[in-house]
Amino acid sequence: METLVKNLIGIAISTCQLLALFVISIGLIKGLIIFLRNALSFSNSAKMFQESRLQMGYSFSLGLNFLVGGSILRTTITPNWEDIGRLAVIIVIRTVLNFLLLQNIHKPVRKENSLDSDNYNKMNDKPLHENIKDKFM
Repeated sequence: METLVKNLIGIAISTCQLLALFVISIGLIKGLIIFLRNALSFSNSAKMFQESRLQMGYSFSLGLNFLVGGSILRTTITPNWEDIGRLAVIIVIRTVLNFLLLQNIHKPVRKENSLDSDNYNKMNDKPLHENIKDKFM
């Protein structure tokens, strides 16, 4: 019975790792396709960047979750303190990576050559020489 459980857990660990590899690989390919499709059509680069970044970010996040699941299953086979400590460190690192990744996904893309309406209105309320003085001094 114990051997059967260990074998099933081993299969589950391998499945989690393969799923993580598959999800991350598909996300990379989809992100690259989105990027290339939009780059070759000369469409809005900020939108293209955001769309490919979102696609890859979601894939990385899901892949990391599969890897954490596999790590948890691995410690059920050999539960000594060294493995539990290693698992804790791995989970903390992957959780922090996942959190930062999701934060970065939801960060808006900054447009380089646009003026906000507030700055534009402030500039138009002043004479030209004052705008130049404010900008460079």
